[in-house]
Amino acid sequence: MKILVINPNSTASMTDKIVASARQKASAGTTIIGASGINAPASIQGHYDEAMSVPGLLARLKQAEEEGIDGVVVACFDDPGIGACREVFSGPVLGICEAAVKAASMISTSFSVVTTLPRSVPVIEELIHGYGLSHRCRRVRSAAIPVLALEEPGSGAREKVRDEILRAVHEDNCEAVVLGCAGMADLTEWLTEETGIPVIDGVTVATRMVEALVGCGLKTSKIGAYALPIQD
Repeated sequence: MKILVINPNSTASMTDKIVASARQKASAGTTIIGASGINAPASIQGHYDEAMSVPGLLARLKQAEEEGIDGVVVACFDDPGIGACREVFSGPVLGICEAAVKAASMISTSFSVVTTLPRSVPVIEELIHGYGLSHRCRRVRSAAIPVLALEEPGSGAREKVRDEILRAVHEDNCEAVVLGCAGMADLTEWLTEETGIPVIDGVTVATRMVEALVGCGLKTSKIGAYALPIQD
């Protein structure tokens, strides 16, 4: 089985970290192929960045279709262009927000999300509402850090994420926490140990969910909304 894990932004160090996390949790026999966004922003920190990342994302998925890739993980918590991605690719395509919050709902009765910048909070709240899980999400929180701070040694970003998780535990009374940025993927085990609460990373969860869907022989429906684009 071959799974493409694509970071829609163009920061190679973040892509390497994301792909390493996916490979660590993938099943034996699964090949993880990593990719960065094409002509994409260095980070996705708002609606504009998200929109600018989608053309390159779709171009890479069309290529993946030709390469015989079985499934795709879109490794950005904004789940950019997921509907369009499902139109151009035949196998399962999962965004890490959808995967993570649905996983959280399976292991807890409530969860909070900890993301990077405050401007990401309403974007994520809208996504969670669309996935039908607003009633399980206690709060979407910001650690008030730029996305790329997660790539900078000594920035203190991971400590800020940890402290925000601890606040979520005490103030939200949540039973699990979802990490609201793919760049946090490598912190999952450390954060779980530091906070004593299940901490969920969408990259690894989405990877294993794609494996399960492919293993069940399921592909994206091409009848209706996810049919191939009419004009391409």
